[in-house]
Amino acid sequence: MAALSPNDELFVHQIPLPLGEVAEASRWWRESYFFELHRPDAAGDVVFMTMAHYPATATMDSLQMGRVEGKKILGRLERPDAGDPHTPSVHGASVQVIEPFELIKLWADPDMAAIGLDVTFRARTKPYGLRRGTLRALDELVWDQSHILQSGVYEGTYSVDGRTFPVDGWLGQRDHSWGVRDHGRCPLWIWLQIQLDDGFLGVWHWELANGTPVYTDGCWAGSDRSDPVPIVDFRHELTWTSGDAKPVSYGVNGEAVVGLSGHCEFFLEDGRVIAVEAQGTFDRPYEPFHRGGLSQVRVTTDDGRSGSAIYEITGARHHKYFPDTVVERPLPQ
Repeated sequence: MAALSPNDELFVHQIPLPLGEVAEASRWWRESYFFELHRPDAAGDVVFMTMAHYPATATMDSLQMGRVEGKKILGRLERPDAGDPHTPSVHGASVQVIEPFELIKLWADPDMAAIGLDVTFRARTKPYGLRRGTLRALDELVWDQSHILQSGVYEGTYSVDGRTFPVDGWLGQRDHSWGVRDHGRCPLWIWLQIQLDDGFLGVWHWELANGTPVYTDGCWAGSDRSDPVPIVDFRHELTWTSGDAKPVSYGVNGEAVVGLSGHCEFFLEDGRVIAVEAQGTFDRPYEPFHRGGLSQVRVTTDDGRSGSAIYEITGARHHKYFPDTVVERPLPQ
């Protein structure tokens, strides 16, 4: 007998299965929220929170991670879905959508979570839905996912080790994605979320190990709530940096990396090309689970604007960013 949940009473189905089941029975299928928040000057603490459901294992989890007062932090809370795969909460953390695409409440118990949170996300742009993307390695599905991006302003507090800090007009991004993603077999993905006074630039870009582009999508979304303008092409020349801000190779596990800098160009559907220079710190490595991670950077554009951003560079093997990593399973070719 099929397992049902209260949401199965609603007119929300897209495939002829109950909502607790998915079309692709992969262990890598997940639906998740991802939130990032940082100071507008990108010169201090940075906090990330996730909430995800994994149908194959019937579990839900939440990560709390970031860098607080120079300390790199990572924690995880989880629960069995126990017949409720839709409520985004675990014991000690929750995400509450108060108004879709407008107002979201994030909470994590400071006595249970690695980073306690009591913040609200208030949208400052329209959301942007990326087109579906797919990638295979031989006959195995590595990636088949849809994705939503949106920029917002955060207010509230976060807590670490018994100390509470204010969040007052911090900027950041929220994502909502669903589908298959076998993280360890993705050669390279780049996720850049750039916050400027008049809007944000966001891109999701995939390549094979030799640099062949697989997928590019993203947008410019104005803080005036105008319709997002799609990105049709993307170029990147980013460099890992050492403690003295000099270029350094990632190596096997990123041992010498402390920062990220470089140049990117965003080509928009309306004909505009926006060039961005960035420099910042490698704040939340994914090691030892995955290569690369999240960097907090300060940015300037070729038309004189300045702002802040989160740059995620991750993957298994890439000729430019991860040329020396050890890969145990076949990668897409």
